[in-house]
Amino acid sequence: MTYKIVGKEVGDIGFGLLGLTARAVPDDQAFAAIRAALDAGCNYFNGGEFYGPPDGNSPALLRRYLERYPEDASRIVVNIKGALGRDYKPKGSKEGIRESIDACLKTLGPIGTIAQFEAARKDPKADYVEETLAAIDEYVKAGKIGGISCSEINANTLREAAAKFTITAVEVELSLFYNDPMTNGLLEACAELNIPVLAYSPLGRGLLGGKIKSAEDIPKGDMRLVHPRFQGDNLLKNLELVAKVDDIAQRKGCTPGQVAINWLLALSRKPGMPKIIPIPGSTNPDRIRENATIVDLTDNDMAEIGDILATFTTAGTRYPAQAMDLLNL
Repeated sequence: MTYKIVGKEVGDIGFGLLGLTARAVPDDQAFAAIRAALDAGCNYFNGGEFYGPPDGNSPALLRRYLERYPEDASRIVVNIKGALGRDYKPKGSKEGIRESIDACLKTLGPIGTIAQFEAARKDPKADYVEETLAAIDEYVKAGKIGGISCSEINANTLREAAAKFTITAVEVELSLFYNDPMTNGLLEACAELNIPVLAYSPLGRGLLGGKIKSAEDIPKGDMRLVHPRFQGDNLLKNLELVAKVDDIAQRKGCTPGQVAINWLLALSRKPGMPKIIPIPGSTNPDRIRENATIVDLTDNDMAEIGDILATFTTAGTRYPAQAMDLLNL
C-alpha cells in the first residue's frame, strides 16, 4: 500500500459495501467479508448512508463490526456517500448535508472515522460549490471528517469545486461497460488536479463476475432487475462483451472479473491518467480474495481490450430513466 487518501495508506483495490446491506446479510457473513477485504489489502471502503435502512446501512454495519473488532479501526479508510434520500432525491442544501453527516457520524459511533464524505448526487436545487461542498467543508475544518469527495460530476463541475476546496477523490462508474470518463474529460481533469478516481461497478454490476448467463440467474428482488442493462435483448447484447472478456481471461489463466479490475489498474498507469482505485464488492470471502488478485495485463492485452471496446456499445442506460437526470451534472 503506497497510495494515500487523506494521509492514510490504501491498497490499489478497494471494497464496495453496498452488497453487505442492500439486502439483509447476517453479521457473521458480513464481518467475514470485511475481514477478507482488509486481509487482502483492500482497506479503502466505499459505503452509503442510503445503502439500506438507517439501522442497517454502511455506517451501522461498520459500527457493529468495530464493536467486535476495534483493533481494525486504524486499518479502515472509508468513503461515505450521503445526502440522498431513499426516494433517490438529492439533499444538497446546507441543512440536508448537515443532517446527513450528523446522522452518519452518530450511526458510525465513536470507534470509526469517516475519511471522506460525498453528496451522492449533485442537487439541481442547491449551489453545489457554495452550499453542498461548503457544508461538507465545515465538518472537515472541524475535524469531524477527513476530506471532501465528489460523486457523479462532470469535468467542469470538478474544476469549479477544486478551485475552492481540496477534493480528495471523485467517485464515478468506470468499467468495461461504461468508460465515458475516458473521453468526456473527467479522467483528464482528475489527472491534472491530482485527484484519485474511485471506480464503482468495475464488474458492470456483476455482469463480469461470471455468474450471470441469462435473466434467470438474477435473484428475485435484486435491484438489477430494474436496470435497463439487465433487461431483455439488452442483457443478451451485453453478455457478448462478457464472452469476449472471458476469452481473454481463459488465455491469461484468470477470471473475467480479474481482467476487468486489472484493466482499470493498467489504465491508471498510462500517461495522463489519474490514480484509479476500483471498488468491487462481494459477500463471499473467496470472491473478495479473487477480486484482489493482481494480474499482469500486457500492452497487447490492453490493445486487444481497446479494440473490443471500440466496436462494442453497451445496451441500456446506466440507471432507470428517473435516475439518469442526476448523473454527471
